[in-house]
Amino acid sequence: MSDNQSNFLRLVDTIRELRSENGCPWDKRQTTSSMVKYLHSEFDELVEAIDKKDTENICEEIGDLLFILVMISEINSESGKFTLDQVINGITEKLVRRHPHVFAGVEITDEDELKEQWRKIKAEEKSKK
Repeated sequence: MSDNQSNFLRLVDTIRELRSENGCPWDKRQTTSSMVKYLHSEFDELVEAIDKKDTENICEEIGDLLFILVMISEINSESGKFTLDQVINGITEKLVRRHPHVFAGVEITDEDELKEQWRKIKAEEKSKK
């Protein structure tokens, strides 16, 4: 297992422990809806750090945002709505689908063609829902 995988699993396990019976009262009472204000706040803080080119703070704010996203995933997993695995698999499949020029040998000659390909794929995905 890579360090990235190990560290990510440690984050997930930490959040699960925080929400467990013997965990933190604040973490245990959070809901998807209650996390929205923290999501906004951490996103804004990340954007501010990026605008300031504050690399150290960018790193910290990405971590804070990642915590919020994993927390929301865990809350939904606990209630049987979806799992973190579904989130990760879903975005991975979408990225592969939307990048046939990388993963399926489709040739792209310029940026306009790339944008048109992206638009068509996204429209096709939306029409299937």
